This record gives sequence, C-alpha cells and structure tokens, in this order.
Amino acid sequence: MDSPSPNSDPLTIGGRQFNSRLFTGTGKYPSMASMQQSIERSGCDMVTVAVRRVQTVAAGHEGLMEAIDWQRIWMLPNTAGCTNAEEAVRVARLGRELAKLAGQEDNTFVKLEVIPDARHLLPDPIGTLNAAEQLVKEGFTVLPYINADPLLAKRLEEVGCATVMPLGSPIGSGQGLNNAANIGLIIENAGVPVVVDAGIGVPSEAAQALEMGADAVLVNSAIALAGDPAAMAEAMGQAVMAGRTAHLSGRLPRRDQASASSPTTGLVQSPQ
Repeated sequence: MDSPSPNSDPLTIGGRQFNSRLFTGTGKYPSMASMQQSIERSGCDMVTVAVRRVQTVAAGHEGLMEAIDWQRIWMLPNTAGCTNAEEAVRVARLGRELAKLAGQEDNTFVKLEVIPDARHLLPDPIGTLNAAEQLVKEGFTVLPYINADPLLAKRLEEVGCATVMPLGSPIGSGQGLNNAANIGLIIENAGVPVVVDAGIGVPSEAAQALEMGADAVLVNSAIALAGDPAAMAEAMGQAVMAGRTAHLSGRLPRRDQASASSPTTGLVQSPQ
C-alpha cells in the first residue's frame, strides 16, 4: 500500500476538507513571529483562536488577527474562559463574527469549551452538552472539548456535533494519553471525527493518538512552550502523518508468546 499523502487523505469536518490532521493554537508563544513560524512549519491548515482574548486584546494576542493568513488558515474560534453554557453560547456567536472579520463569511466552526474550574481546567459535561444543543440549533459546526467519556461523546454526536474532542490529559500538563483506554472506546463507537485535544507533550504521543485511530490532534502548549517552537511544530506535523500512515497500514497483532522473525527451515545442521 502506498503511503497516503496529506492531499490524498483529507479529513472532513462539517463538510470542509483539511489536508493536515494537526490543528494548532495561538496562545503561550514567546512572540508573534514564533507563532507565525510554528504555524508555517507545522503544515496545519486550521488554528484555534480564543475569542475573548482577541476581543480584549489580552497579552500575547495583540495583532493576532493580522498576523495569520486567513485565506490559507481556517479559523477555529474557541470559547476558552467560559464557565457555563450561556456564556459559551454568547462567546460562540462573537466568534462567528470574528471569523467574518477575517474574511471567512461561511465559517460556522466553534471549539466549545465550558470550564468552570480554573485549577484543573476540566470541562463541564452538562454545560457542554447544553451549550452544544443550542449551538447546533443555531447552525454552528460544533467541536466540543470533553473528558474522555464514551457516553458523553456519543450523546454529543447524537445532538449534532461535528466532532468530539476528548482530552488526553489535563490542558498544558504534557502528561500524554492518560485516558487512552477511554479514547479507544470513543474512537470505536464514533460516527464523527475524533480529535484528541490537550495533554500531548511530545510528537510520539501525537503519533500514538493517530495510530489508535484518532482522526486528528490539537496541540498548542507542547509547541508554544518548546525550546524551539517552530522545530517542535514541524516534528508534530511529521508525527501525525506517521501515526496516520501506521493506522492505515495495520499493526502487527499482539501475541502472548515470541514468534521468530527468521525462518526455521533450512538451518545448517551441526556435523555428526
């Protein structure tokens, strides 16, 4: 089997095709130039933007809208900072207007985050479901950030979400795929793309997510806080392609016992 190129193996979300299965963010970078270089070298074509931070011109977000080529990069507005469903719905509406300002008139995407606890940054399942139902009714393409809960993931799919985005481990922790078993169940039962979001710290973990069958990963902190963000972004892009190719190739079945890789026939016999 020929290895798939990004262009021959696109990911479709909400009727839109993406060549890269790596999504990146815009926060925590040491400089705007570093962010621009990282986005370029990652090869990604969707980037998430915190609507509230752009609107309030929070530190590190000055000039963000002008720094990214929105004709090439698809904007994924997110509702970071929202603590309940009502707040998330309001910010999602603002995000749609933000995308229009970037020239993306038909962009209805929103990365839905409802996070009431600032210490652990774990998403509220009930608030997320309630907000998702309302946003779907309003015509949004909803990508909800959730705990790795297979039942919640299925319920969000049933109400019309375009993806589910289970966390690998807490945001910014770099702990990797601590919830791999549950993520596997979500992937097994999902009828929409599964995007692993949060906790990925190194490229091998991004590759692991794709090897498991995840459709994409979203990585921000591991890139932005690396010693060389642009180089790490490139490594993440390569890892995602490797993981996807490995998944499509089909892994060696696990065995309880060893199995010799060299033939056991035609061995040279010891002289008698």
